[in-house]
Amino acid sequence: MDAVVKVFCIHTEPNFSMPWQRKRQYSSSSSGFVISGRRVLTNAHSVEHYTQVKVKKRGSDTKYLATVLSIGTECDIAIVTVNDDEFWEGVSPVEFGELPALQDAVTVVGYPIGGDRISITSGVVSRIEILSYIHGSTELLGLQVDAAINFGNSGGPAFNDKGNCVGIAFQSLRQDEAENIGYVIPTPIIQHFIQDYEKNEAYTGFPILGIEWQKMENPDLRKAMGMKPEQKCVRIRRVDPTAPESEVLKSSDIVLSFDGVDIADDGTVPFRHGERIGFSYLVSQKYTGDCSAIEVLRNSEILNFNIKLTSSRRLIPAHNRGKPPSYYIIAGFVFTTVSVPYLRSEYGDNYEYEAPMNLLDKLYHATLQSPDEQLVVVSQVLVSNINIGYEDIVNTQVLALNGKPVANLWRLAEMVENCDDEFLKFDLEYEQIVVLRTMTTKAATPDILATHCIPSAMSADLKALRPWT
Repeated sequence: MDAVVKVFCIHTEPNFSMPWQRKRQYSSSSSGFVISGRRVLTNAHSVEHYTQVKVKKRGSDTKYLATVLSIGTECDIAIVTVNDDEFWEGVSPVEFGELPALQDAVTVVGYPIGGDRISITSGVVSRIEILSYIHGSTELLGLQVDAAINFGNSGGPAFNDKGNCVGIAFQSLRQDEAENIGYVIPTPIIQHFIQDYEKNEAYTGFPILGIEWQKMENPDLRKAMGMKPEQKCVRIRRVDPTAPESEVLKSSDIVLSFDGVDIADDGTVPFRHGERIGFSYLVSQKYTGDCSAIEVLRNSEILNFNIKLTSSRRLIPAHNRGKPPSYYIIAGFVFTTVSVPYLRSEYGDNYEYEAPMNLLDKLYHATLQSPDEQLVVVSQVLVSNINIGYEDIVNTQVLALNGKPVANLWRLAEMVENCDDEFLKFDLEYEQIVVLRTMTTKAATPDILATHCIPSAMSADLKALRPWT
């Protein structure tokens, strides 16, 4: 119990709707626990956008300043450390245990809301499967337990009956028809994060197989694809064109196995005795840059490929990895890139229902066509005499400038800054255009920035990359 600590964090989130400033800071408390190497594990969302992090030991009245070493957004795990030697006195690190079985007892320890003292809740493991990690917007192995997990429990350890840590509490299901359903990050995911950090001195992420696939359970579909009765597989719907897999895999390839493990028609593989799990589990056990063997059936011929695995990249990223949003302003037009945090800022937590269909379609179905591609939009128009008639343009995608495609925000800024044409003509989605006189536009921008108290026409990352003067 003495290894379990309370984590205090001051957060200052970026303002994605007004990317030149940050939101008002707020505080939170959560849980964590000491591991070997003078480190403390907690949840990534517990220290997201941190300004200051402190930790307090059980029974102590002292809060110690902590340094964040690494944040794994996808797996919702973070590592922090404390430089003060006094903090480590009398503290023994937690030992990790094996992945528990169904119905194994677990004890969740932490500092949930409702009090300052340590809290202990007990339950059993009721399910082991690939779960949706809400914070990371990804799917990884997780444990479902019936022990109560409340706000503040996040980051606390889950112990087995031997006193070994078998996971980290990180989220719970809160619905009227469900009670005491909590979720725990299991030891395979924790060990992957720790070893990734130790190997690379940074978090590189969980790799993915850059394909979308469909089940092959329908007998007519199997027959049409030339499948033999004894063969099990899934069909590739499409391949990420920016992923290394695109060099060898094709749409309608039939994936038979991954690293020698046969894949069933429903996309599952053997897990433990009497259990099956989605084959993405096999991929998540690898590290970014690792190579894996994949066996496919193409035109009735079995082919074997060795592919290099990379981390996930999407046209609309699920998170910004703690970085502030990029922006560029010209003539009052605020250009920025679309991400899930941006959609949440614009349309609220129910953005999946409130955001425009065209943006949601790109969120769920669009793939990158080049590694540096971004979805650039006019976020808003800061009203000025120079942009009369364009005031109502909001969250509209920019397709081209003076006939040249806009691949990303940096490219747009470069084309505007280097433009010698008389007019700037922006082609927007739905055949909408914006035309501005180039010289007048550039001259008016400083006054517009001053009127709205905006310190710069572009974000710091664009300034660092700009080739223009």
